[in-house]
Amino acid sequence: MPKYVLNPETLLYEEREEPRYLKHVRLAVASVAALGFVFLYFWLYTSVFQLDLPRTAILKRRVAQWEARMDVLGRRLDLYEATLDGIEQRDDDVYRSIYGLGEIPDEVKNSGLGGLNRYAELDRLGNNVSLSRSVHRIDNLTKRAYIQSKSLDEVGLLARQEGDMLSCVPSVPPVLPDKRKVLLSSGFGYRTDPVYGGSENHGGQDFATDRGTPVYCTGDGVVEEVNSKFNGYGNEIVINHGYGYKTRYAHLNSMSVVQGMKVKRGEQIGTVGATGKVTGPHLHYEVIYRGDRVNPMNFMDFNMPLDEFRAMVDTRREESPAGKRSSTTELLRRRKKGNG
Repeated sequence: MPKYVLNPETLLYEEREEPRYLKHVRLAVASVAALGFVFLYFWLYTSVFQLDLPRTAILKRRVAQWEARMDVLGRRLDLYEATLDGIEQRDDDVYRSIYGLGEIPDEVKNSGLGGLNRYAELDRLGNNVSLSRSVHRIDNLTKRAYIQSKSLDEVGLLARQEGDMLSCVPSVPPVLPDKRKVLLSSGFGYRTDPVYGGSENHGGQDFATDRGTPVYCTGDGVVEEVNSKFNGYGNEIVINHGYGYKTRYAHLNSMSVVQGMKVKRGEQIGTVGATGKVTGPHLHYEVIYRGDRVNPMNFMDFNMPLDEFRAMVDTRREESPAGKRSSTTELLRRRKKGNG
């Protein structure tokens, strides 16, 4: 485009051609200025005002959403693991113990799933620790749940094969589970001796209640021992339930069974007393499995409905003809029957 310049001599505007390189210079200067303004804008936006670029803001929101989802997943996995831990512990301590099955080793429960390069895809994602940990936990839970289902299948098969074994295993409280009248006092494990002091291994569960409270058999079996002592257990009854199980009922006030008598779950065998080494009336109850004393609370539900417990006791009372004859005659008859 021509440029017109005033000539001072002629006082006329004359056309003057500019060198072409000036056009390129102006274009270059304008481009550099535009780029400078752009860089200045980004510097002010990101460094001075500490703002994220739109794309960065979108990615950060997505990352935050996924982190929230991973956090929810982690809490759910915590809940599932705690639930599975409880099932496994009850299976080892109760179900498998009842049928004489050994505990499942921890190395078997916690072994991972097989497969070559199973986590190769995770390795390609980089250092995403949260995702990798969650995938490993899910695989571990899957394996443990599978092993546990197989264990319960094994227990169920034995339950169907054993027939009346479940009726023999001690599985109910030895007294009416009325928390208003019965206190779970000293539990299983080490405690301070209430009489002599010092630490001792308490091999049973104590039920503190009134003298004369009925004591019931917790599983079908045969009376193995009926002892009366001035110390130790005092008046005690030991019942052999078979399948490796025995139960002991100690510090009794009265005993209504004799050695060799067959008894059933829910049948009254005596009353609570304060005989032997005691500080007050209570029942000392033990569960003995294959010669070792185990925690009796693993074999009963002390929250058992009272109506259900009373119905069991009433059924046993109706089945027994003891009320139709003297107690002495009945004891001798049942002892003779048991020996036969």
